[in-house]
Amino acid sequence: MTGTIDTMRGWGIGIAMLVAGTVAGSSIAAKTGAANIAADPVFGTWRNPKGTLTVETAPCRNGGALCGAIVWASDKARADARAAGVATLIGTQLLSDYHRTGQGNWSGTVYIPDMGRSFSSRIKQVSPETLTISGCLIHGFICKSQVWHRIA
Repeated sequence: MTGTIDTMRGWGIGIAMLVAGTVAGSSIAAKTGAANIAADPVFGTWRNPKGTLTVETAPCRNGGALCGAIVWASDKARADARAAGVATLIGTQLLSDYHRTGQGNWSGTVYIPDMGRSFSSRIKQVSPETLTISGCLIHGFICKSQVWHRIA
């Protein structure tokens, strides 16, 4: 791997995947569930392995899923994204609509700005400070992963 967005591109065949509570019931359960979602240890600020991209994870606007937007990017990552047609990398939604599939496991979609494409992805919270984000190009084949570390 060679950088943030450039790391993603450098994964051989152009696929890069990032490592790694549904609220239901009555309004009381929904309020309690929303509080639990906000307190989920997967939410926070995470840095990629090369330290060239930082993503803040939080509940999606729809309230029930995990999303993540870029809050910091290195000059090179921003230049790579601009070259691929992404004018403003900061604020770009990188992680979308991840739903819990088990304790510390999520499944959703990752957007790769320098490719202009989204891919199926999984997040596994290995520890309170570590996420493994992985994804596959074709139905579970040609997969890659990265280990991200909490910075806040």
